[in-house]
Amino acid sequence: MLRYAAALLLSLCLFSSAQAADRALLVGIGTYASLPEKMFLEGPKNDVPLIEKLLKEKQGYSADSIRVLLDKDASRASILASIDEWLIKGTQPGDRVYFYFSGHGLQVKDVSGDEEDGLDEALSTYDIAAGDGDWTNVILDDEIDAMLEKLKDRAVSIVIDACHSGTISRSLSTQVSDVMESARFLPRPFAKPVEAVKTRGLRIDVAVVDKPDIVKQNGVEAWSAASSYQVAWDDTRLPPEERHGVFTLSYVNGHETAAADSNGNGIVSNAELLEYVKKQSQAYCASQTQCQGLDPQLEVNYALLGAAAVTPAGGETAGQQTQQYEQPQTGGETQQQTTDYSQQQQSADYAKVEPVKVENTQQTAYVAADPVDAVSDILGKPPAGDVQLSLSSDHLNTGDPFRITVTSSTGGHLILYDVDKDGKATQIFPNEAAKKITPLTPHAPLTIPDDYYGFDFEADGPSENVLVAIVVADDVDLTAVAPNDYGLQKELDARTTIADIAGTLQQTWTRDTENRSVNWSLGLLKYRVY
Repeated sequence: MLRYAAALLLSLCLFSSAQAADRALLVGIGTYASLPEKMFLEGPKNDVPLIEKLLKEKQGYSADSIRVLLDKDASRASILASIDEWLIKGTQPGDRVYFYFSGHGLQVKDVSGDEEDGLDEALSTYDIAAGDGDWTNVILDDEIDAMLEKLKDRAVSIVIDACHSGTISRSLSTQVSDVMESARFLPRPFAKPVEAVKTRGLRIDVAVVDKPDIVKQNGVEAWSAASSYQVAWDDTRLPPEERHGVFTLSYVNGHETAAADSNGNGIVSNAELLEYVKKQSQAYCASQTQCQGLDPQLEVNYALLGAAAVTPAGGETAGQQTQQYEQPQTGGETQQQTTDYSQQQQSADYAKVEPVKVENTQQTAYVAADPVDAVSDILGKPPAGDVQLSLSSDHLNTGDPFRITVTSSTGGHLILYDVDKDGKATQIFPNEAAKKITPLTPHAPLTIPDDYYGFDFEADGPSENVLVAIVVADDVDLTAVAPNDYGLQKELDARTTIADIAGTLQQTWTRDTENRSVNWSLGLLKYRVY
């Protein structure tokens, strides 16, 4: 639960943040001492400067707080030494720590016995070598976990633009290597070619991403370029010398308000950034015949989903900025877009945020001060029009009876909340008064309360509220976060409640032939009681 810092001025928080001994370690490896040149990557040498610029300009990192290891400087020994000396010993409780990796991901035989599939996830190093049947000189996920344990009282961000896939088992033959060109994955050396098996297991991404409890307990923010059943890529739409990782380019661009602020309130939340990165990654995948899917992942304390991805500058409003960004399009051409914020809606011009402390973590989050406005920041994606909400009256005065109607173009289980300006949420559906909880039928309106309830809702105002309708097409178990007995009577904290729902819906769906994201739709309706 987010606990609000009473009477805490934003300027004081920013001053405190500036005094922290922040440290960042950025690793980019595109060339390798022992690998054939056809396995080199063009993107990492360009990715690292892009991330370095982001940290300086958007996250408040000073130049002397950032250490860069590129290619020959990024041996296994150098990376581990920098983690220990620069990140762990160089910081104190409460400091920010940022670890970025761009290069090949892989899997090796698990020797510690903590992996169900018998394979450890790992990051490549400059001096990676094909040993006796497996890779040597790699950074294991167990070693990243050990780093996190030593940094558990810091605010840690891990960003991995690499991949490793349990669905890929191929030899290093010329044919296979050519197929995998620009892919950020190394198959196991000397493995015999076998037919790829469609796994149904949960994500097994690098480091903490396969151990979500670590993320929740420690407040770690962990980004990865792809889910375990996918391959991360260099962006081949760009000329070789200008290439970036598909994930890194969209991740950096998404920090610009013009790109990712889907609700136009001047804040790019973590959830909005994830949604933007997913869309850009999927657009790349749609243009490439070899790409079978691309779903970047974010594992984070759910309370941070609605937090601003960029720490707001003191006194600066969105209306004072003009941002410019570039995104390569299909066919190699580059599209440039300039956005004048004076043309956006007034709410974006004067975005209001407030600092909050996330319980049991070192994070200070900056969130939309208006709880009604914060809902879409937490959910991340804008309504697409496939879930429609309406009230029985277009004008509500205090004491007026009213009903709510929900119509969805897709079938699924409905979760419906009413959120008021004080940050309180009421779970309208499911509830204990409904005679039967059944999935929505496509295009069939559902009215709440219906005649079986024996009562109507009564408007209570003056107030500005938002109705939040979530329709989940997949059979996701949401009883832990939206039980029936929460309905109608229980007063809920809106941010915490919506964040728990949004976090649950981020999980990978594993019951189909191939893993994928959960299929859900969103509808929002702001209304006023006079």
